Amino acid sequence: MNKEEQVLLGFRDLYNKLVWLNKDKMEESLKGYKPSEVHCIEYIEKNVDSNVTKLADSFYMTRGAISKLTKKLIEKGLIESYQKSDNKKEIYFRLTEQGKVIYQIHEDLHNEFQERDKAVFEQVTDEQFESMLNFVDKYNRHLDAEIKKLGVNLKSE
Repeated sequence: MNKEEQVLLGFRDLYNKLVWLNKDKMEESLKGYKPSEVHCIEYIEKNVDSNVTKLADSFYMTRGAISKLTKKLIEKGLIESYQKSDNKKEIYFRLTEQGKVIYQIHEDLHNEFQERDKAVFEQVTDEQFESMLNFVDKYNRHLDAEIKKLGVNLKSE
């Protein structure tokens, strides 16, 4: 196995272990909510004036899929839509009080998992972090270019 394969296999294995370790606690604490719904709630809370286009770009989904997702969240009472007085065309989303409760549960779980894994990150030097971040950035730019070659523009911003 060459180095590239080792790195990609390592990332996949790492990701799969994180998902497996976190899955039971996430499902138990967020019963009745799909991961896509919870991540949509998270995005809306962290990004002012979230709309269908911004959500679609962030999640690499179609605007139609995001419209269905946001409709479900509105029906569940987790988000609400609003318009600005200077732009009656665009529809934006914000969390309801119930949505904020789900957001906080999710955030608390992330903090708990981060605390669990802190021992590893405390051993990583600034130089190692910089190297990893540079690699992730470089690989992201490469994948963006490959996606663009296919004639797809996933990011409309």
